[in-house]
Amino acid sequence: MEIDYEIVEKTRSCNKCYDCLSNTDLILCKVESFIGDELIFVKCKNNEFCSYKMAFGNSYICNCPTRIEIYKKYEL
Repeated sequence: MEIDYEIVEKTRSCNKCYDCLSNTDLILCKVESFIGDELIFVKCKNNEFCSYKMAFGNSYICNCPTRIEIYKKYEL
């Protein structure tokens, strides 16, 4: 996947070393809904810590600029 450098630069708090861009076997958290242009609700396969994942009721919000761009560009 190709993501603009500016977007990746906004993702400085990534504690997973940008695994979503480099690991082709990685299964991303599933996007349950996309609201507006910058808000995604996700369902993750595990409970690993992610600095961009926030609990919201029984769901999670993903604030990762790179993950949001992956969804917008590739619908993954």
